[in-house]
Amino acid sequence: MTTTPAILFYDVVVAIHVMTIVIAFGVTFVYPAIIPWLTNKHPEAMPTIHEMQVRIGRFVITPFATLALLTGIYLAADRDLFDQTWVTIPFVIIIILLGLGGAFFTPREKQLAALARRDIDAGGTLSDEYHGRAKPVALVGALSSLLILFAIFCMVAKPFAS
Repeated sequence: MTTTPAILFYDVVVAIHVMTIVIAFGVTFVYPAIIPWLTNKHPEAMPTIHEMQVRIGRFVITPFATLALLTGIYLAADRDLFDQTWVTIPFVIIIILLGLGGAFFTPREKQLAALARRDIDAGGTLSDEYHGRAKPVALVGALSSLLILFAIFCMVAKPFAS
């Protein structure tokens, strides 16, 4: 008689935790490849693109990042890992990312959508004001991506495990 290994609830939560990270942040890694190209080749698309970013933030990033946070809290609590740096660092990072979503990205993406719409309606080219306001969003987006990658590294490699 063979026995089938049981799938532990903890393992299911780990899988859900990883899935939520992929769903929440995966799309953000595409932005640096798509947005500069669209800005140059299809500036008329930029109002819609920025509105799409706001919508993705509201309906994908925020809810799935929140679920990642909640599953991470469960996982750390279940195994008493809150004292581990490899747990604390990603915990702080996801809190920062959720805060940036509401306090930084959403208002600026709405503003960029409005500026792009104004510029396109006025003549079809994006203004220096638009480009100037887009640069910090791209920079903070790139830094956020680095934070996400560092959090994943910490969770997988556990470089600070004690």
